[in-house]
Amino acid sequence: MKQIVDIQNTGKDRLSELVNRQRKFFNSSQTLDISWRKSQLIKLKKAIQNKEEAIYQALEQDLGKNWVESYASELAFVVKDIEFTLKNLKRWALPESVPTPLFLQISNSKIHYRPKGVTLIIAPWNYPFMLTLAPLVGSIAAGNCAIVKPSEDAPNTSLLIEKLLGEIYHEDFVAAVQGKGQIVVPHLMKNHRFDHVFFTGSTQVGRKIMEMASKNLSPVTLELGGKSPGIIDKNVKLKTAVKRLTWGKFYNTGQTCVAPDYLLIHEDIKQEAISLIKKYIAEFYGDDPSQSPDYGRIIHERAFDRMLSMLDENRDDIIQGGRTEREMRYIEPTLVEINDLNNALMKEEIFGPIWPIVSWNNEKALNELLADHPDPLAAYMFTRDNRLWKNFLQNFSCGGA
Repeated sequence: MKQIVDIQNTGKDRLSELVNRQRKFFNSSQTLDISWRKSQLIKLKKAIQNKEEAIYQALEQDLGKNWVESYASELAFVVKDIEFTLKNLKRWALPESVPTPLFLQISNSKIHYRPKGVTLIIAPWNYPFMLTLAPLVGSIAAGNCAIVKPSEDAPNTSLLIEKLLGEIYHEDFVAAVQGKGQIVVPHLMKNHRFDHVFFTGSTQVGRKIMEMASKNLSPVTLELGGKSPGIIDKNVKLKTAVKRLTWGKFYNTGQTCVAPDYLLIHEDIKQEAISLIKKYIAEFYGDDPSQSPDYGRIIHERAFDRMLSMLDENRDDIIQGGRTEREMRYIEPTLVEINDLNNALMKEEIFGPIWPIVSWNNEKALNELLADHPDPLAAYMFTRDNRLWKNFLQNFSCGGA
């Protein structure tokens, strides 16, 4: 069975036919059965486990990931998600009793959960396996059909996902759509109403997804990025704080939406903290990270060039790293001391192994720095000052802290 649908080669009629067939299959009510949904999830789990080595190889080819990182952040994440879902799905699907309003007291009130229909999953390249299949687990568990758009920027993983899904599902239920996202996604969303759209990626593209979805009143889930801060106060166990933040920043070569994008260090411990960052970079990746099996690569030349431009603008302020190798798409773990907050490194999400460092000396200065980058996906504060922490939670909005 040919699972993949490539709009650029097979044409728009083929794609429209696929969406219509998924709608017809959903309307057959087969996906309503909880046992059937669970059987589809079991198929997915077994297929992932059978292709474990191939998954590692694809991720290494696309991102230079080692197998430990690939297992922890991609494969195991999806498998554990499936196992958790299988354990709880029957209970989740039961009607939920809720309080009845006073004017309707002669009746009982319940919420009944029903599948939505045909969903569209648009995946990114930075965790191309997990962030394609984890949303699919949710879609299947809820009894939906799904069209999956893997990222063309991680071609080896996208082709593997195509093959994996094609071996276990009929495309009337789950289908992979390949091609350039800027061509495929607008065609899909402008010409077909999806019952839910799930997108993971940049804020800029997220705005476009929401705009296109609004024309058909399609509900959306957007998992976006932003400039997530790492904050170190002067009264902490400095080694613990620095080691954790350094690991989080350079994991997946900084290409993580919840990575600490920039670092705010209390000026009293700034130099000691920087020395520790250098120490832990060497501990994690050796004296030459380009030779480390634990340090990955930038996804493609466009991203490499964008970060290289940032580095070139800040050569005088680099305090660690800065070496690059275009052929390898390699950028060394780099620390940049920021003196001008209008610097490009402080204006957009970096999404790579460049870490701007800014000092602060009082709560007012810290709050002003945070206010310049509102609503990130994550924030990380290390402090023993409960008042500072409570004020941070009260005044700063983020996805998780």
